[in-house]
Amino acid sequence: MAAFCTPAATAASHGTPTPLTSSRRHIALCHSPKASGGAGGAGQKRLASVTTQVRALAPATAAEEAAGPSPVNVEYLAAEFAGHGVTFEPVGDSCAVKMALRNGSAAHLLLPSGLVTSYKPAMWHGTVTEVIHTKVAEGPGGRAVIRGGVSVDLHCARAAGGGGWSPSGAWSLRDVRGNPTTFIEIELASAAPGGAAEARCVVTLRPEALDTELAVTNSAASPMALSAVVSNHLRVSTPDATYALGLQGSDYRSVEPALSEFSIIPPDYGAGRSAAETARHRWANKGFDMVLSGVRERGAADEPDGEEDDDYKHMTEAMCRVYSHAPREFTIIDRGRRNSVCLHRKGFEDLYLFSPGSQYQWYGKYAYVTIGPAMLEPVVLGPGDRWQGAQRLRNPNL
Repeated sequence: MAAFCTPAATAASHGTPTPLTSSRRHIALCHSPKASGGAGGAGQKRLASVTTQVRALAPATAAEEAAGPSPVNVEYLAAEFAGHGVTFEPVGDSCAVKMALRNGSAAHLLLPSGLVTSYKPAMWHGTVTEVIHTKVAEGPGGRAVIRGGVSVDLHCARAAGGGGWSPSGAWSLRDVRGNPTTFIEIELASAAPGGAAEARCVVTLRPEALDTELAVTNSAASPMALSAVVSNHLRVSTPDATYALGLQGSDYRSVEPALSEFSIIPPDYGAGRSAAETARHRWANKGFDMVLSGVRERGAADEPDGEEDDDYKHMTEAMCRVYSHAPREFTIIDRGRRNSVCLHRKGFEDLYLFSPGSQYQWYGKYAYVTIGPAMLEPVVLGPGDRWQGAQRLRNPNL
């Protein structure tokens, strides 16, 4: 991904990576209206400079959740986008997009959710290793749902009570590019009703990495607040054998886990926390949705809880933190599986880190940690503005 090879792009706050490759085709799977085009300027401002209240996206109704997504036409996608090292398979009402490179690296992505459910990079010893953690759970209406993986959570909200929008669960396949030798690129798109905003997500499988590039364009005539987090559920032997390298000197805030339809949170997480601790964390008791709620409890959020003093952070204890002023790249090492993953981010100021703790079974359903780029405060996009961000999961073991 060229964006990670351009040092100048990472120098400024909310740096703008290289624009995403233009599309040749757009296949609408989820019946979402097409957004108008809209070249963006770089006039992005922090939410603190906006005095108007921002209202969060209203949740889906119970009937909408129980109905589930519309079935995807897998046969059509296979006929239209076959080749490039990509195959398509039905999974219930969803479609699994399977990417495979000749060096053995592979990744799976679900439509229309956009959830990456598997990433198996090639290793130095000649085999592949799964680094993504998922589990199957019961969802609304009794449907089986997959949780965990690599998920993108974008929320857009209008000022002055203008409502909000999120592309979650409504991604369409726009294009497939590349070849099994060098890279495979899957481009997804989603549009807000009436073409007020458009989001693009490009997932690229490379021999040594899995990249996720995001772009959100405000096509309306009024400002829009954007909040984003990418959650990477990484499979580990146990958090007791897992370490985060490179966070020393970063400020951190203890928060509640970021909740989304793909989150994996143990049901007893935080059960032993005292009332004082609960009050101290109240500013983030809705995860990252707090920043769109319009409730600016800044007393707790302005000052960090502390500074990380360990460059080899042991993740054995249950914890949920957002790190600020953190390095653009850091590494998760699992000594039990003898594996490591490097995370590089662009366009995101903050870093999310969650460990369920080590009291659960080794290699079980809670043997994972969650990391990812995040925003403690939304970015405000003016009319025509575009925000871009990216992450790379790099395999240093090739």
